[in-house]
Amino acid sequence: MASASTKYNSHSLENESIKRTSRDGLNRDLSETVPRLPGEMLITDKEVIYICPFNGPIKGRVYITNYRLYLRSLETDSALILDVPLGVISRIEKMGGATSRGENSYGLDITCKDMRNLRFALKQEGHSRRDMFEILTRYAFPLAHSLPLFAFLNEEKFNVDGWTVYNPVEEYRRQGLPNHHWRITFINKCYELCDTYPALLVVPYRAADEDLRRVAIFRSRNRIPVLSWIHPENRTVIVRCSQPLVGMSGKRNKDDEKYIDLIRETNRQISKLTIYDARPSVNAVANKLVLTGAIQVADKVSSGKSSVLVHCSDGWDRTAQLTSLAMLMLDSFYRSIEGFEILVQKEWISFGHKFASRIGHGDKNHTDADRSPIFLQFIDCVWQMSKQFPTAFEFNERFLITILDHLYSCRFGTFLFNCESVRERQKVPERTVSLWSMINSSKEKFKNPFYTKEINRVLYPVASMRHLELWVNYYIRWNPRIKQQQPNPVEQRYMELLALRDDYIKRLEELQLANSAKLSDPPTSPSQMMPHVQTHF
Repeated sequence: MASASTKYNSHSLENESIKRTSRDGLNRDLSETVPRLPGEMLITDKEVIYICPFNGPIKGRVYITNYRLYLRSLETDSALILDVPLGVISRIEKMGGATSRGENSYGLDITCKDMRNLRFALKQEGHSRRDMFEILTRYAFPLAHSLPLFAFLNEEKFNVDGWTVYNPVEEYRRQGLPNHHWRITFINKCYELCDTYPALLVVPYRAADEDLRRVAIFRSRNRIPVLSWIHPENRTVIVRCSQPLVGMSGKRNKDDEKYIDLIRETNRQISKLTIYDARPSVNAVANKLVLTGAIQVADKVSSGKSSVLVHCSDGWDRTAQLTSLAMLMLDSFYRSIEGFEILVQKEWISFGHKFASRIGHGDKNHTDADRSPIFLQFIDCVWQMSKQFPTAFEFNERFLITILDHLYSCRFGTFLFNCESVRERQKVPERTVSLWSMINSSKEKFKNPFYTKEINRVLYPVASMRHLELWVNYYIRWNPRIKQQQPNPVEQRYMELLALRDDYIKRLEELQLANSAKLSDPPTSPSQMMPHVQTHF
């Protein structure tokens, strides 16, 4: 998590003592000063004045690596540390000019995607501002300089492979698919039917692959209606797609209409199909409306009133919000840590939410109209649900904040690029580390101590403004005047007990290992293998 106090665990580079000579000629040991990941390299360091918006000017030294900007205060009465992954940076601007005379008026202004705004004053002589601006621009926006994102340089190793978390066949099998009404098709295995859809799709059993090709022509970006989730009891379904290409004349397509009928007929007991059109922009301007829409979808399916087909313009923004939130309300599996990771991989990553365009990974064009906090809004809605149902989710707030921090950081490959086909071409799973590897290798710190596992419990959050809160620990966490919400005593004690348990488990494993080693020692003579029996004559 990219907080000011974060210390990352790394391996050889973390322990390697790197010496470099500063301008004053003194050797500085930077191995203890700057935390580094395997694959992270120090580029430069500068003495600056950090214009802190809360405490005023603070003298410090900035270290810039190919992954982060790291500031350490040089003042004895301030222990300030800033740790900012360069992927978080949205814009870098020069402030002041050669004729600037005001105190601390010459330097850099940095706007970040995680609500931070950083201002650094530098000396006018020696081209220090120009050098820092060019280096930051080069490594914060590597795509503009034909450089790789840091995720492709990251050499971290974890004991869990996060790329294996989501297996679409296993997930659909968990839902009881395929069955007599739905089948798995690999028509898109080469991404020829739809280049922004996953390779594996679930479609009506009676729909032939040739039918799918004809339907794709009538759907925006060829994103045909496919199954996302099926109710385990009443067999109603949530289906997702893009908008139909009806045009100004309102034209119809017989193949598309026939296909919709096939979806409706997969459940003869409940043959009604509700089409939820999420295109109007008002549907995505507030969490209240996003949650309200998801509640409506979940209620239709849970009550057995009808199946639901959700679509927006292209089926990768508001559609993903509604389907994933509704599935979170309906299916308790998705409220576990593993289940939520699968939900994100499935409904967002594999179904082609345009993360690269919406976030702008490594791209300097901060005014791009494609930038949009769609995924942030989804995570905020999940947090709102966790506040209203504090025992229903296995994961805690730190889990959600960590996901958002690495949505921007470019440390992991999980959220890179716009769709599965591009990730396959770029060999992302082979060349980068998954965020889930890091999270799942230290799950305990992301667990909610109040979690109570429940099967088939449907959650209906209250979406009125009176029940929605400002997520202070995310949106205002950088303000030291805002007191961070601390774990309550029960949660704190729970974490202590978990640590104690882990210590006992470790000691037990060591004893078992030592005992097995003794048992495996070969006897020195055959007689040692037989018990000594005393006989009396």
